[in-house]
Amino acid sequence: MTFSINVNASALDALRNLNNTSKQLETTQTHINTGLKISSAKDNAAVFSIAQKLRGDLKGLNAVKQSLDRGISTVDVALAAAGAISDLLLEMKEKAVAAADQGLDTISRSALSQDFTALRDQITTIVENATFNGTNLIDSGSDAIVAITNADATQTLTVSHQTLTLSSANIPITTTQAISTQSTASAAVTDITTAITNLNAALTRLGSGSTALEQNRSFAGKLADVIEVGIGNLVDADMAKESANLQALQVKQQLGVQALSIANQSPQSILSLFQG
Repeated sequence: MTFSINVNASALDALRNLNNTSKQLETTQTHINTGLKISSAKDNAAVFSIAQKLRGDLKGLNAVKQSLDRGISTVDVALAAAGAISDLLLEMKEKAVAAADQGLDTISRSALSQDFTALRDQITTIVENATFNGTNLIDSGSDAIVAITNADATQTLTVSHQTLTLSSANIPITTTQAISTQSTASAAVTDITTAITNLNAALTRLGSGSTALEQNRSFAGKLADVIEVGIGNLVDADMAKESANLQALQVKQQLGVQALSIANQSPQSILSLFQG
């Protein structure tokens, strides 16, 4: 055995091992504190890069869900309004058919005419109020829903505008349409029947658009969940494993301190060589 008072190799080894243990302990404590085994590029550059790409996709999907949610709400408002207009048309047809009866007395015809006018004017009110977030899918404008459906905003889903105003192609009932006479009532029956047919077609188109939006919203939500789980699998720390590792490293650190203390005492044995 070689003894030296200038270099204590055992102490240096013990110190190096203790430093390594302390570094591992610090890393484990960081994992526990953050819940992440990879929190920066220095932990694992390749995995961190993949996780960041997935996080970008997740943020994009959050925007997709918001876009689809706005679209769904806008179409739902339009559907509700169109359904209300459909109910009004049915009532208007009932009044018009009744007024088309040649044997109807003047008082009854007048009452039917007043009811018809009130129902007719409600259509305009409903159309004007069928707005969500500044978009009206059934007025005389040209608003349409164009919702993004992927995280890169390169794909969209469109729900077209359906004009349901009076005097439009879909609703060929004028703002002055009346049933005050037998002939005008008969003409109104024809116009209302056409309007009902056209409105049913518009409702079908809006309903199909709403279904497509909801399906894409559901898929975007599921895809976001899958990506979030994938990110967790890549970067999240296994807390049970980290807890066990923490306890082991703490014991190892204590033993390392003791080993260093023993190693530092070894030079004292040199003095015994000079004692007689």
